[in-house]
Amino acid sequence: MKLLEDRIREDGLVLPDNVLKVNQFLNHQIDPDLMYKLGEEFVRLYQGEKITKIVTIEASGIAPAIMTGLILHVPVLFARKQKSSTMNSKLYTAEVYSYTKKVKNTVSVDQKFLGKDDHVLIIDDFLANGQAVQGLIDICNEAQAELVGVGIAIEKSFQDGAKLIKEQGVRLESLARISSFAGNQVHFVGDENNE
Repeated sequence: MKLLEDRIREDGLVLPDNVLKVNQFLNHQIDPDLMYKLGEEFVRLYQGEKITKIVTIEASGIAPAIMTGLILHVPVLFARKQKSSTMNSKLYTAEVYSYTKKVKNTVSVDQKFLGKDDHVLIIDDFLANGQAVQGLIDICNEAQAELVGVGIAIEKSFQDGAKLIKEQGVRLESLARISSFAGNQVHFVGDENNE
Protein backbone atom coordinates (compact mmCIF):
# COMPACT_ATOMS: atom_id res chain seq x y z
CA MET A 1 0.00 0.00 0.00
CA LYS A 2 1.87 3.01 -1.31
CA LEU A 3 0.18 5.48 1.06
CA LEU A 4 1.45 3.55 4.09
CA GLU A 5 4.91 2.99 2.59
CA ASP A 6 5.24 6.72 1.90
CA ARG A 7 4.24 7.56 5.47
CA ILE A 8 6.78 5.06 6.84
CA ARG A 9 9.50 6.63 4.69
CA GLU A 10 8.48 10.13 5.79
CA ASP A 11 7.92 9.59 9.52
CA GLY A 12 9.41 6.20 10.41
CA LEU A 13 12.70 5.94 12.26
CA VAL A 14 14.93 2.86 12.13
CA LEU A 15 16.35 2.01 15.56
CA PRO A 16 18.89 -0.65 16.62
CA ASP A 17 17.82 -4.32 16.79
CA ASN A 18 15.56 -4.08 13.71
CA VAL A 19 13.03 -1.82 15.41
CA LEU A 20 10.97 0.63 13.35
CA LYS A 21 9.56 3.56 15.30
CA VAL A 22 6.24 4.74 13.84
CA ASN A 23 4.87 6.51 16.88
CA GLN A 24 3.97 9.64 14.89
CA PHE A 25 1.05 7.94 13.16
CA LEU A 26 0.44 4.36 14.33
CA ASN A 27 1.35 3.32 17.84
CA HIS A 28 1.43 6.40 20.04
CA GLN A 29 -0.02 9.34 18.16
CA ILE A 30 -2.57 7.92 15.72
CA ASP A 31 -3.50 9.34 12.32
CA PRO A 32 -7.20 8.42 12.09
CA ASP A 33 -7.44 9.24 8.38
CA LEU A 34 -4.58 6.86 7.64
CA MET A 35 -6.09 4.20 9.92
CA TYR A 36 -9.38 4.51 8.03
CA LYS A 37 -7.51 3.97 4.73
CA LEU A 38 -5.84 0.87 6.23
CA GLY A 39 -9.30 -0.39 7.25
CA GLU A 40 -10.62 0.19 3.72
CA GLU A 41 -7.70 -1.77 2.27
CA PHE A 42 -8.21 -4.72 4.64
CA VAL A 43 -11.91 -4.75 3.71
CA ARG A 44 -11.00 -4.69 -0.01
CA LEU A 45 -8.48 -7.52 0.40
CA TYR A 46 -10.98 -9.71 2.28
CA GLN A 47 -13.97 -8.74 0.16
CA GLY A 48 -16.41 -11.62 -0.23
CA GLU A 49 -15.27 -13.34 2.96
CA LYS A 50 -17.73 -13.86 5.78
CA ILE A 51 -16.33 -11.93 8.75
CA THR A 52 -18.30 -11.64 11.99
CA LYS A 53 -15.55 -10.34 14.27
CA ILE A 54 -12.21 -8.53 14.17
CA VAL A 55 -9.70 -9.73 16.77
CA THR A 56 -6.55 -7.83 17.74
CA ILE A 57 -4.23 -7.39 20.69
CA GLU A 58 -3.81 -4.31 22.85
CA ALA A 59 -2.75 -1.67 22.30
CA SER A 60 -1.33 -0.76 18.91
CA GLY A 61 -3.50 -3.13 16.90
CA ILE A 62 -6.69 -1.48 18.11
CA ALA A 63 -6.61 1.56 15.78
CA PRO A 64 -6.45 -0.32 12.44
CA ALA A 65 -8.77 -3.02 13.82
CA ILE A 66 -11.44 -0.57 14.91
CA MET A 67 -11.48 1.13 11.51
CA THR A 68 -11.80 -2.23 9.76
CA GLY A 69 -14.65 -3.17 12.11
CA LEU A 70 -16.33 0.18 11.51
CA ILE A 71 -16.34 -0.31 7.75
CA LEU A 72 -17.53 -3.94 8.05
CA HIS A 73 -20.03 -3.11 10.84
CA VAL A 74 -18.73 -5.97 13.00
CA PRO A 75 -17.49 -5.97 16.61
CA VAL A 76 -13.81 -5.59 17.41
CA LEU A 77 -12.41 -7.72 20.22
CA PHE A 78 -8.97 -7.10 21.66
CA ALA A 79 -6.94 -9.53 23.73
CA ARG A 80 -5.83 -7.94 26.98
CA LYS A 81 -2.24 -8.18 28.12
CA GLN A 82 -3.19 -7.64 31.75
CA LYS A 83 -6.20 -9.14 33.44
CA SER A 84 -8.79 -6.51 34.28
CA SER A 85 -10.61 -6.62 37.61
CA THR A 86 -13.85 -6.85 35.60
CA MET A 87 -12.68 -9.99 33.77
CA ASN A 88 -13.75 -12.59 36.29
CA SER A 89 -15.45 -15.01 33.95
CA LYS A 90 -13.98 -17.79 31.82
CA LEU A 91 -11.14 -16.72 29.57
CA TYR A 92 -9.29 -17.94 26.51
CA THR A 93 -5.58 -17.30 27.06
CA ALA A 94 -2.27 -17.56 25.23
CA GLU A 95 1.35 -16.81 26.08
CA VAL A 96 2.91 -14.09 23.91
CA TYR A 97 6.55 -12.99 23.95
CA SER A 98 7.34 -9.42 22.84
CA TYR A 99 10.80 -9.20 21.29
CA THR A 100 10.60 -5.40 21.27
CA LYS A 101 9.80 -5.11 24.99
CA LYS A 102 11.57 -8.36 26.00
CA VAL A 103 8.62 -9.52 28.12
CA LYS A 104 6.22 -12.44 28.12
CA ASN A 105 2.52 -11.69 28.56
CA THR A 106 -0.49 -13.89 29.03
CA VAL A 107 -3.12 -12.39 26.76
CA SER A 108 -6.76 -13.12 27.38
CA VAL A 109 -10.21 -12.82 25.84
CA ASP A 110 -13.50 -13.30 27.63
CA GLN A 111 -15.11 -16.49 26.33
CA LYS A 112 -18.52 -14.82 26.01
CA PHE A 113 -17.20 -12.67 23.14
CA LEU A 114 -15.70 -15.39 20.91
CA GLY A 115 -17.09 -18.75 19.87
CA LYS A 116 -17.52 -21.43 17.23
CA ASP A 117 -20.00 -19.35 15.21
CA ASP A 118 -17.49 -16.54 14.68
CA HIS A 119 -15.57 -15.94 11.46
CA VAL A 120 -12.51 -13.99 12.55
CA LEU A 121 -10.19 -11.58 10.81
CA ILE A 122 -7.11 -10.88 12.94
CA ILE A 123 -5.69 -7.38 12.51
CA ASP A 124 -2.43 -6.11 14.02
CA ASP A 125 -0.02 -3.22 13.53
CA PHE A 126 3.25 -5.17 13.15
CA LEU A 127 4.35 -8.67 12.19
CA ALA A 128 7.96 -9.52 13.02
CA ASN A 129 8.51 -12.86 14.75
CA GLY A 130 4.79 -13.62 14.79
CA GLN A 131 4.31 -14.25 18.49
CA ALA A 132 1.38 -11.85 18.98
CA VAL A 133 -0.47 -13.16 15.95
CA GLN A 134 0.27 -16.75 16.96
CA GLY A 135 -1.25 -16.05 20.37
CA LEU A 136 -4.41 -14.71 18.68
CA ILE A 137 -4.53 -17.75 16.37
CA ASP A 138 -4.25 -20.01 19.44
CA ILE A 139 -7.12 -18.15 21.11
CA CYS A 140 -9.28 -18.48 17.97
CA ASN A 141 -8.49 -22.20 17.84
CA GLU A 142 -9.33 -22.60 21.52
CA ALA A 143 -12.67 -20.85 20.89
CA GLN A 144 -13.25 -23.06 17.81
CA ALA A 145 -13.80 -19.88 15.79
CA GLU A 146 -13.13 -19.99 12.06
CA LEU A 147 -10.06 -17.95 11.14
CA VAL A 148 -10.64 -16.11 7.86
CA GLY A 149 -7.18 -14.59 7.76
CA VAL A 150 -4.68 -12.12 9.18
CA GLY A 151 -4.26 -8.47 8.17
CA ILE A 152 -1.04 -6.69 9.11
CA ALA A 153 -0.22 -3.02 8.66
CA ILE A 154 3.59 -3.41 8.64
CA GLU A 155 5.36 -6.73 8.06
CA LYS A 156 9.09 -7.21 8.61
CA SER A 157 9.45 -9.81 5.86
CA PHE A 158 13.06 -10.54 6.82
CA GLN A 159 11.91 -12.01 10.15
CA ASP A 160 10.08 -15.32 10.68
CA GLY A 161 6.50 -14.19 11.44
CA ALA A 162 5.06 -14.35 7.93
CA LYS A 163 6.56 -17.79 7.36
CA LEU A 164 5.17 -19.02 10.71
CA ILE A 165 1.64 -17.93 9.78
CA LYS A 166 1.71 -19.14 6.17
CA GLU A 167 3.07 -22.57 7.18
CA GLN A 168 -0.17 -23.06 9.15
CA GLY A 169 -2.20 -22.47 5.99
CA VAL A 170 -3.47 -19.11 7.25
CA ARG A 171 -4.10 -16.37 4.70
CA LEU A 172 -1.88 -13.35 5.38
CA GLU A 173 -2.32 -9.89 3.87
CA SER A 174 0.27 -7.25 4.81
CA LEU A 175 -0.07 -3.66 3.62
CA ALA A 176 3.61 -2.69 3.82
CA ARG A 177 6.28 -5.40 3.59
CA ILE A 178 9.77 -4.41 4.69
CA SER A 179 12.65 -6.42 3.21
CA SER A 180 15.46 -4.81 5.24
CA PHE A 181 16.75 -1.87 7.21
CA ALA A 182 20.09 -1.85 5.37
CA GLY A 183 21.95 1.42 5.87
CA ASN A 184 19.39 2.44 8.52
CA GLN A 185 16.87 2.95 5.71
CA VAL A 186 13.54 1.22 5.17
CA HIS A 187 13.57 -1.01 2.09
CA PHE A 188 10.26 -2.51 0.96
CA VAL A 189 9.72 -5.82 -0.81
CA GLY A 190 9.63 -5.00 -4.51
CA ASP A 191 11.72 -1.80 -4.29
CA GLU A 192 14.04 -1.41 -7.29
CA ASN A 193 16.94 -0.43 -5.00
CA ASN A 194 16.29 -3.34 -2.66
CA GLU A 195 19.29 -4.53 -0.70
